[in-house]
Amino acid sequence: MSGIAVRLRPYREQDLDVVMSRFITEPAIMEPFTWFGYRSPHVRRLRWEEDNFLEKDPRLLVIALESDDTPIGHMMWKDVSLFPHGTSWEIGILMLPEYRGQGAGSAAQRLMVDHLFSTTTAHRICANTEAENLAEQRALEKCGFRREGLLQQAAFRAGAWRDVFVYGLLRDER
Repeated sequence: MSGIAVRLRPYREQDLDVVMSRFITEPAIMEPFTWFGYRSPHVRRLRWEEDNFLEKDPRLLVIALESDDTPIGHMMWKDVSLFPHGTSWEIGILMLPEYRGQGAGSAAQRLMVDHLFSTTTAHRICANTEAENLAEQRALEKCGFRREGLLQQAAFRAGAWRDVFVYGLLRDER
């Protein structure tokens, strides 16, 4: 594995200000692909107090530097199974801008794939990304995901409808 070494771990209270609050209150951090407007940090804190982002969808784990445990982003996963539940999961990633493009995102996604395939009945993991987000497409492909299709004008961001690519990975393909 090349690039920055990372690990996934549950959110801690101090991470709420370092990572979560920045994601929902600082547009420049999220642009160009994931800024959908301001959100309340208070609502996120209540959710953390309720279940530490681990018991209901979407679930979140912090991406932390292996060297010193600095939080640099988070991984999301949620159940998108048709039937039976728990067999198909969607993942997503948000990284602080200063850590993008250094391999940490691909490493975190690989860790999430390994986690889901080793701890759940997952048969399929999918991810969606805007058609213009070439870096995320490369990161998903490095993890073994295949582009499965195009959802035309499926996301609304920055005043316009955006095309979205769907990526998938089956348990026996990894």
